[in-house]
Amino acid sequence: MDSGPGPELSASSKARLRLWLRLLKSTRRVEAVLRDRLRTEFATTLPRFDVMAALARYDEGLKMSALSGVLRVSNGNVTGIVDRLVEDGHVVRVRMPGDRRASLVRLTPDGRAEFARQAAAHAAWIDALLDDFTEAEAEALATRFDAVTTQEEDA
Repeated sequence: MDSGPGPELSASSKARLRLWLRLLKSTRRVEAVLRDRLRTEFATTLPRFDVMAALARYDEGLKMSALSGVLRVSNGNVTGIVDRLVEDGHVVRVRMPGDRRASLVRLTPDGRAEFARQAAAHAAWIDALLDDFTEAEAEALATRFDAVTTQEEDA
């Protein structure tokens, strides 16, 4: 008799699958809250916040290809976001000497100030959303998930 599609899973495999589904559900919930709050409180989007966060770590700016790499998205995805941030006065494109096709993207002083405001709110939202975790629990889980990320990179 056929018990359904796929191989029979061990109890530990089933538990890990349930863990993954709960992680995914939790991540989607937190992301939805962040998207909504960025939209309502700052009239911005999570992708714009992510671009500004990446640029905030590089005072000298980043080439578009490097920015795409940091964010792990395509150049096409980043171009429209950067265009909007330029329109808002938060980002500037600076031509690279000796390469007419390439430019650096960096935050303007206004962009740095706006990102600082958004980052402070973002940190407070995350803190509130995850306040059921003690500091020790948060650190232990972060270490465990770092191991998963490292394992992925080694594969």
